[in-house]
Amino acid sequence: MNREPTNGISGGGQAGEDITPSRDTILEVLSRAADDHSFLARLAENPHKVLREYTLTPEERAALARGDVQKIESWVGRLDERLKAWLKVRLAQDQW
Repeated sequence: MNREPTNGISGGGQAGEDITPSRDTILEVLSRAADDHSFLARLAENPHKVLREYTLTPEERAALARGDVQKIESWVGRLDERLKAWLKVRLAQDQW
C-alpha cells in the first residue's frame, strides 16, 4: 500500500530505517511546536518536562530534546521546513 506524504513529511522512511510506532506522536509534537508559539517557548525552556506529556520512548524524547534531525527523520521520514521549526530552535540554543 502506497501512502501519500502528509503533515509535511515525504515518504514513510527509507529501506533500512526504523519506523517508530510513535511516529504520529513525534509529528504531533513538531507540528504543535511549529504552530503554537507558547508551546514552542515551553519546549525551549524545558523540553524534557514538556515531552513527558506525550507517549514517547526515552530515546524519542532525547532525540526531540536534542534536536536530532537525522534520528527523527529516520523514524518519521523527511521533514519539511515547517516541522523542523523546533529542531532549528533547539540547535540554535546549543550554539550559545
